[in-house]
Amino acid sequence: MKRAKVAIVVALAVALGAAACSSPSKNSGNNSGGNTGDNLGKQVTATDPNAHGPAPAIPGAKSGGTITVTSQSTVSTMDPSDIYYTDSGEIARLIYRTPTQLAIVQGKSVLVPDLTDLGTESADGLSWTFKIQPGIKYQDGTPVQSADFAYAIERALDKKLYDSGPQYDLQYFVDGTTYKGPYDGSTCPCVTTTADTFTIHLTKKFPDLPFYLTFPGFAPIPQAKDTKANYQLNPMTTGPYMYDGPYQPGVELKLKKNPYWQANTDAVRHQYPDGFDFKWGGDDLKYQTSILQGTDPVDTTSINYGNLLASLIPKIQGPNADQLVTGPQPCTIVLNLDTRKIPDLNVRKAIALAVAFDNLEKAGGGNSYVQIPATTILPPSVPGYVKYPAIDGMTGVGNGNPAAAKQLLQQAGKLGFQLSWYYDNTTPTTQHAEEALANGFTAAGFTVKPIGVTPAQIRTKTADYTAPVNIGQSPAGWCSDWPSATTWFPQLFMSTGVANDLSWGMGGSAALDAQINAIAALPADQAEKKWGPLDQQILGTVPVVPLYYSKAANVYGTQLGGVAIDPSFGLPAFFNMYVK
Repeated sequence: MKRAKVAIVVALAVALGAAACSSPSKNSGNNSGGNTGDNLGKQVTATDPNAHGPAPAIPGAKSGGTITVTSQSTVSTMDPSDIYYTDSGEIARLIYRTPTQLAIVQGKSVLVPDLTDLGTESADGLSWTFKIQPGIKYQDGTPVQSADFAYAIERALDKKLYDSGPQYDLQYFVDGTTYKGPYDGSTCPCVTTTADTFTIHLTKKFPDLPFYLTFPGFAPIPQAKDTKANYQLNPMTTGPYMYDGPYQPGVELKLKKNPYWQANTDAVRHQYPDGFDFKWGGDDLKYQTSILQGTDPVDTTSINYGNLLASLIPKIQGPNADQLVTGPQPCTIVLNLDTRKIPDLNVRKAIALAVAFDNLEKAGGGNSYVQIPATTILPPSVPGYVKYPAIDGMTGVGNGNPAAAKQLLQQAGKLGFQLSWYYDNTTPTTQHAEEALANGFTAAGFTVKPIGVTPAQIRTKTADYTAPVNIGQSPAGWCSDWPSATTWFPQLFMSTGVANDLSWGMGGSAALDAQINAIAALPADQAEKKWGPLDQQILGTVPVVPLYYSKAANVYGTQLGGVAIDPSFGLPAFFNMYVK
């Protein structure tokens, strides 16, 4: 999921502009500070076509109350066509229902029907038909129609207006690369409808299409209600919650119960709290400290989805241990390099050798609760991962080799090469992380030009591939869209990603595109054996420097129940939570 975004990372990645049910202390992860192995919750590809509502009750759950959710990282949009960050994706599950959905079953992600069945594939594999569940209504009581799904699919293909969403539709859907959206009155041959079905037409086989339909971009949208860029301010919701007052992008979103949501139609979600209050942009250290102190009644019903900061580890021992939920994240956090602006491989290798991993972890508040040193592109939780020897100093540990880095720069005639990046300059933690990064590069003979911006600006700035920087652009992290390496390499390393501001390395070639496409077309068990060697091949060109595989560790108030990590997003599953 481009979903390894800002939400799931500690201050180091925020500084670099990163992306992204019972007792949690017993069942949602390992609360041991010594957990430094590859315990990242290996996922499997699983489906349950017969799942139906209501979702299994959460033991001890009660109705009522409001849950406050905080994060230093800010959500940039809640438009369903534009959502591709882990935090906005998790929040979206409260308000947008999609054709299919990922349920949590014994800590694993399982694909289940939501607004449709799991689809029927044609004999040639070039079309899928989805049957719509009857009786679903929007928040105003009007019925959901098949045309609303088709319109949502067409709308998401307007990549000029909705440029942040996932890109699978471009390469797989008929006319995906040429259709520019519905606003000129045209329709896309990629989708057709009957009264109770819609069919997606493909240019090549896409066996994982039912998984893709879990994205908010496939949530139905009635054309008459579409207000383009303003739609996120007043969307037509089908989930258990709807907006409660004006949405302030990047600042606050309040939700209340949707009276037209029916539990018996939903196999995944609950509607326990009366509402949610999402607040963004403050300091995670302050948020987490307040929750653990619990002096304000609001703190007792709050959860912070910024990962646990190292300075607070002593405070979650003993009586506060039950205020920490831990769990897996299928994610890798990296330092993204723009190979267009750094074409010399030796310069990129020097960057890798100059990264002071340990200093960055310490300055950025990292710790073994939330990260494991990374040496590969794929994290251990993703099918296809292979643990090969570390390449060019990319060990994820230590403080680099500045002498060797400087020697490479001298050999390349690039001593003093300038590195520039954006960082969040509003908190001491992110400032210290920036300094640690800059100091490592300076010691290796680079000139540095960090550019400080606010949390509200960081995602927009780092997502602009024309910006005057050459490292640290987004995505600075990536999580699986579903348990498959197919959700990594076609998205991150094909040449088409550069035009869509969605790339690791901002490179790609026709040869690599063909290689990725050939593997992606194989049956899953065959493809899985080939992704690991490709991982090693690509990392040898140093398009990114892997920093760490992330884990979830979130602080929450004493009056919250049902707190567990959603393995699909690596964030708290808000739809299962309740106020005690």
